[in-house]
Amino acid sequence: MDPHTDADPVPARPSPLAAEHARLGAKFAPFAGWEMPIQYAGILPEHRAVRESCGVFDISHMGQIWIAGDGAADWLNGLLTNDVSRMGLGEGQYTLMLNPAGGVIDDLILYRTGDTEYFLVVNASKVAEDASWLAEHLAPGLQLTDESDDYGGLAIQGPGAAAVWEKMASGETPLPPRNGIARHDACLVCRTGYTGEDGFELFAPVEQISEWFARALEAGAIPCGLGARDTLRLEKCYPLNGSDLDAVHTPIEAGLGFFVSLDKPGGFVGHEVLARQKADGPAVKLSAIRQIDKGPPPRHDYAVFIPGGTEPVAALTSGSLSPTLGIGIGLAYLPAALARPGTALEIEVRGRRFAAQVVKKPFV
Repeated sequence: MDPHTDADPVPARPSPLAAEHARLGAKFAPFAGWEMPIQYAGILPEHRAVRESCGVFDISHMGQIWIAGDGAADWLNGLLTNDVSRMGLGEGQYTLMLNPAGGVIDDLILYRTGDTEYFLVVNASKVAEDASWLAEHLAPGLQLTDESDDYGGLAIQGPGAAAVWEKMASGETPLPPRNGIARHDACLVCRTGYTGEDGFELFAPVEQISEWFARALEAGAIPCGLGARDTLRLEKCYPLNGSDLDAVHTPIEAGLGFFVSLDKPGGFVGHEVLARQKADGPAVKLSAIRQIDKGPPPRHDYAVFIPGGTEPVAALTSGSLSPTLGIGIGLAYLPAALARPGTALEIEVRGRRFAAQVVKKPFV
């Protein structure tokens, strides 16, 4: 969430779909400076809807930034961890933007939309920081355009997502392949997602997003809030920026080495730190921890102990009840020696310790 003080409050920004959410009985909460729907019927049924059929999430809070010009690929390659040169037209990739110490500024999706044009989808709380960082490092001749205020967004996720899109688009535009991007009228359709299920994101001009939301509902998508989005991504061990990813920990420590291209020419900001960690091994690892016995669900910042230990060895960066497993799950940066699956741990929940263990990612 965006910090603010009581003396100078910053009101949460409403989604362009706020009226539709209210009509559907959504419960709202502030998130990343926005007032967003957290749930409608409830987190558990919404979670199941995405795992079994299809759900639609409002992601209008996410940011959209364009980079264009000769040399854009090489310039982006020097700022992002993944290898931009591998991308063909209409393709996307998950990547990270780092500070010089190797810590994460943001994790984002980059799409190649033209020969020298790229589209970035960035996290809501990082739009201003990302745009500022990119602008400060912008190479001569490149154009940076922040169009975050111009778009509304939907994430439509689940096994039934393709069928929902067929109805929404009246069969006029096929979904792009996985990690691809396509245009439909004034909209951008991206075949990605952060739930572990098939799906796509639709970014439409803000004045059109209500119409597209209505089409999704008419096509059979179930409205889902950010509560279910969080449990869905946690079951798959997808990290959340600001909780599991931060300016201190690196992608190597977060287990995201697959999205780090250490051998690309010229390197990238933070390269030396990551190369050293890759060679020596990270001191801490973002690990999946599962409770053994049922109890109150673990939450962010709950302390993690070795059995019988008096001092915590870590704190959870994320924690929740897994709707699929029916047990508490969480992520934490554990000392490397404790990060092996099967390691016995305890999580302190409301003053009591509950047995847990490190498990292989993902949980589901």
